[in-house]
Amino acid sequence: MAVVEAAFPRSWYRASAGGVQRDLDPREFPRCLQDAGGFLWVDVDTDSSAQVALLENVFHVHPLLVEDTLSPNGRVKVEEQAGYLFVVVRGVRFLSETDDPHDIETFNLCCILGSNYLVTVHGSHAPGLDLVWERVVRSPDLLQRGAARMMHAVLDAAVDAYFPIVDQLDDFIDSIEERVFTRFDQAALHDIFSVKRLVLQLRRHLAPQREVFSYLTNRPTALIPPELQIYYRDIYDHIIRLNEAIDTYRDLVSSVMESYLTQVSNRLNIATKSLTVVATLSVPFVVVSGMWGMNFADIPLANWPHGFWVMFVGQLALGGLLVLALKRRGVL
Repeated sequence: MAVVEAAFPRSWYRASAGGVQRDLDPREFPRCLQDAGGFLWVDVDTDSSAQVALLENVFHVHPLLVEDTLSPNGRVKVEEQAGYLFVVVRGVRFLSETDDPHDIETFNLCCILGSNYLVTVHGSHAPGLDLVWERVVRSPDLLQRGAARMMHAVLDAAVDAYFPIVDQLDDFIDSIEERVFTRFDQAALHDIFSVKRLVLQLRRHLAPQREVFSYLTNRPTALIPPELQIYYRDIYDHIIRLNEAIDTYRDLVSSVMESYLTQVSNRLNIATKSLTVVATLSVPFVVVSGMWGMNFADIPLANWPHGFWVMFVGQLALGGLLVLALKRRGVL
């Protein structure tokens, strides 16, 4: 069954007079933008071409930036244009649709901040933004805080979504350490690589966001007054904490992998030593049996009734002496 595109994006509008409206007709957006004391929040879904067209037709976003909103793997960045601020951050969520517990999905969340409006642009998944939206549904008075504070709430929720994943990393690593050190599990290597891939993914997406929030925190801009930049500084602190935690987990995973490989090597050495002992004990039997098994008419002890037991004891003694000599040399 074909999916019907929603022509109308989700929206909130708080007029300067104090009235609040929800899910407006896009034809009313220009009127809302003319209300300098009001605030308009429009949430655009990139799966709808009609909604994306509003970016250029109504909000006059540069075509190249509109193209950036449609790129799922676009670069995280912040750009200040004439009359608005364009911000791209990377959101994340666990993929519950797959069997891999370490599988995550990342997506771009774009924010276009104007003096009296905020446009958020994303694909089908944006759990952090949905939480903020539900918060506004419960308390529409939050809209009176204005565009800059609302963008802070959206970006803060997007960054906070990383914390449960980072906390889950701690559980993953504890589980792997138990499997490696307490009960050596050879199948743990696959999970070690999966967790390491997850750590590297998170680091790749989190590291560039430090520059974005440093810009929003320290760069003077008319759209984010100095008294509001302190709120973005809090997000910047979260980004620093997340990056430090990811670096710590990366070192832990590397240490676990080295320990796993060391245990594999130790177990191989133990098995090799055991095989060496067996091979050393077998050498006298092979040599002596080979000599006395030759087809000659006159072989010593060939006709002696107790010859077999004498040769058997002699072979064991030779094997024991060889093992003792190897131990003294430190080979075993």
